[in-house]
Amino acid sequence: MDERLIAKRLELLRVEHRDLDSAIDALLAQNAADQLQIARLKKRKLRLRDEIAMMEDQLIPDIIA
Repeated sequence: MDERLIAKRLELLRVEHRDLDSAIDALLAQNAADQLQIARLKKRKLRLRDEIAMMEDQLIPDIIA
């Protein structure tokens, strides 16, 4: 995959990750927060973090010397 495409995808993933943070915080601020919805958002956030790490590895491969 082209480096520019990877960088663009990474930026989109990071934005979505931040948006999920905001959504989770907003739900937690409510007194009657939906725990199932919060759990789903947190799970999605973890998947995004894993995908971000994988994409970063494609941009900056580990060099074993």
